[in-house]
Amino acid sequence: MKEKHNTGNESKRVFYAELEAFAREKIRQHLQDVLEQEVTEWLGRDKSERRGNPLEEPGYRNGYGKPRRFTLSMGTIELRRPRVRNIDERFESQLLPLFKRQTRQVRDLIPELYLHGLASGDFELALRGLLGQGAPLSASSLQRLKEKWQSEYEQWKSMAIEQEEWAYLWADGIYVKAGIGKEKAALLVVIGVQKDGSKQFLALEPGYRESKESWALVLRQLKLRGVKNARLFVGDGNLGLWAGVGEIYPHSQEQLCWNHKILNVMDAVSKKEQVGVQRHLTAMMYAESRQEAFKERKKFEQAFGHNPKAVKTVVDNWDRLTSYYDFPREHWKHLRTSNVVESPFSRVRLRTAASRRFKSQSNATCLIWKTLMVAEMSFRKLNAPDLMEKVAEGKKYDNGKEVRVAA
Repeated sequence: MKEKHNTGNESKRVFYAELEAFAREKIRQHLQDVLEQEVTEWLGRDKSERRGNPLEEPGYRNGYGKPRRFTLSMGTIELRRPRVRNIDERFESQLLPLFKRQTRQVRDLIPELYLHGLASGDFELALRGLLGQGAPLSASSLQRLKEKWQSEYEQWKSMAIEQEEWAYLWADGIYVKAGIGKEKAALLVVIGVQKDGSKQFLALEPGYRESKESWALVLRQLKLRGVKNARLFVGDGNLGLWAGVGEIYPHSQEQLCWNHKILNVMDAVSKKEQVGVQRHLTAMMYAESRQEAFKERKKFEQAFGHNPKAVKTVVDNWDRLTSYYDFPREHWKHLRTSNVVESPFSRVRLRTAASRRFKSQSNATCLIWKTLMVAEMSFRKLNAPDLMEKVAEGKKYDNGKEVRVAA
């Protein structure tokens, strides 16, 4: 009995060792069957079946094209696209378009690995065993891919933006450890929220974070592309951004990021006082109304009046710290900070420590842009998206509630 048990375990080990190859072959067979079914549906008859209805497509099957390698996240398989002859309209497979060579998962993996620090020459060694022979990983194909991303990025920068009136725009200058060119250069980023509540990158340009000229250039280009107005800009306290907003979008309200402002105040007090300061600032930030927030501010002024620098940091910026009370309560959590920009860039920062090898500003920027476009697909919508159109149209709110105009 013991010998039989050992034999059974050995057969299981052999099966598990071949499991991926078995799965790939089953996937290949299934996809090949789908390709055949596509032709059947197109012609209106099965393989080897004669044309019996004059309304059916007049074409006929004519063998197969050359074997095509198709790369999945679990390896590379070979498929053969059926050929169809004597038809008025060209047959185009929905499953396997002419130039498709890899799944979306494999496509998205490559830019992330670049940003993680994997150099072009390392792709063959790192991924050939995983994706199999025939995967599109040669140095020349990767170079073509980078050139394609660069072209897509340039096209994206000049693409017209259909939505003219925007409720909220978040703007920030983000430093990343990549070859963005000269020292102290950053990526100037603008993210907007569409009328359905989904977030969208609108601008991504290298520039100087504290420079009015850099920000004005970005915002001016945004306006030319179609963003005519924004009800509220959210950002940190850098003067270059707000000078640019004041010039290009003078009618927009401004909301300073509470997280940045709290850090500014904490820097102005001793470590012993930081716990108390944090408590007062948090109470202001999450107060249920502008009036309640003001009461908490007065408590803060009374408790820390001996530190005029800390108090001045809050008092001088009070109006721009409490702008969100003029918008729906459901959106406050998104408007108090610039986390909408910071969150996707935390993903980029994890992957750019080794990307200093990018000496070219354009290479670094377009690769980061590609990764952010992938991240954009998984952005969560703002709460209460049904209110977005009202805000964009200019509806007034007071302490989070819509102001009803008497008829």
